Amino acid sequence: MAKAGAAVSTFHFKKTSHPLDENFMSNNKSELIDESRLTDLSPLDVIPDEMPFDVPYGLPISLARAQAVIHAAMAEATRRNWKMNIAVADSGGNLVAFQRMDGAMLASIQIAEHKARASATFRRPTKVFEDGIQRMHLNYLLAFDGIIASRGGIPLIDHGKIIGAIGCSGGTDSQDEIVGQAGATVINQPTATSK
Repeated sequence: MAKAGAAVSTFHFKKTSHPLDENFMSNNKSELIDESRLTDLSPLDVIPDEMPFDVPYGLPISLARAQAVIHAAMAEATRRNWKMNIAVADSGGNLVAFQRMDGAMLASIQIAEHKARASATFRRPTKVFEDGIQRMHLNYLLAFDGIIASRGGIPLIDHGKIIGAIGCSGGTDSQDEIVGQAGATVINQPTATSK
């Protein structure tokens, strides 16, 4: 037990047995563990100091800006001779603009829209979900409605607020991401820092 007034905020209780362990019911002791040891455990046990991907939602992207994003993405895809479907959703995940390049795969229409919607509503690139499932084996992500674990969805952030997202599909995931990044640069300009 921690003494009164002791700094207990840096400690958490942890069961010493796993629920699937046959001795779990008979050996149900708790111990204090230091937060620095949490990184040795599951990535789900890490407690970040700040909310991840805590970018506020802004006003929805206009049609003119969405079309400019699509135009830049199409220019990159055309330069590389890739046939893409490109969607732009607003900050609420609603479709604002879409373009299917000649010969682009029909199945990728819905995928591009899904990537844009997921990136806007979850406030992060869809590559985060792909990495979470493929690299970190966080398969629970698949249980969330609206998730797509495939690169090519990138938030559009203007003056620190999400105004929408671009979603690209038609090539490999890495090709989709390159085209999406080309479109996103229209909005996602680095902010100038004053000295």
